[in-house]
Amino acid sequence: MRELRAQGRYGPRLRDVLPAFTGVVAAVCAVAALLAAGYRAAGVVVPVAGIAFLAVLVLAGIRHGRPGARRRLGYYTPDELFELDTQGLALAVARMLRRDGWRVRLLPAPDRPRLCARDAAGHRIDVAFRPVAEPLPDEDLPHPRLHRGRQESHLRLIVHRGAFTARDVRWARREESIRLLDGSALRRWAAGTRLSDLLSQGR
Repeated sequence: MRELRAQGRYGPRLRDVLPAFTGVVAAVCAVAALLAAGYRAAGVVVPVAGIAFLAVLVLAGIRHGRPGARRRLGYYTPDELFELDTQGLALAVARMLRRDGWRVRLLPAPDRPRLCARDAAGHRIDVAFRPVAEPLPDEDLPHPRLHRGRQESHLRLIVHRGAFTARDVRWARREESIRLLDGSALRRWAAGTRLSDLLSQGR
């Protein structure tokens, strides 16, 4: 048995799972006590409503935990991010922006998709997906479909699943409106950290 545990093939010991098991038992007993108290106070309506509410919570948790539903809400694991192509990464970032309260337009392109997002306060972010941060000659030009009307200051976010070079970082620091989001920050964003928190940490 010790050899099997050492090889990781036997499973955890009782003392490893006892705290979690105790917590589950305590939670079940507390719920049962509340339902019994409700039954004595108001009749059968309280336990029926309580059980229905718990069933809805369990179903919602199961549905939310499914990979497809989780990704649609803007949550990705590091492995899922690694498997995405550029178009898939653009869709993932669009979902993460929507999760943080931004309205997003995705402009698909075979090799260089773009996003334009705006929040409730009127702030705008243009997002590019590139392996390096140095801009192409046409990237500094405003996009005719995105920038109609008055010209306002906005943030340009460059997303990269890897690490930016020191040259990229120096270039971005010279441009006040540009932020770089590398692979480490992208994974934290995909796990639930808000973009505003990541951008404030990166300055």
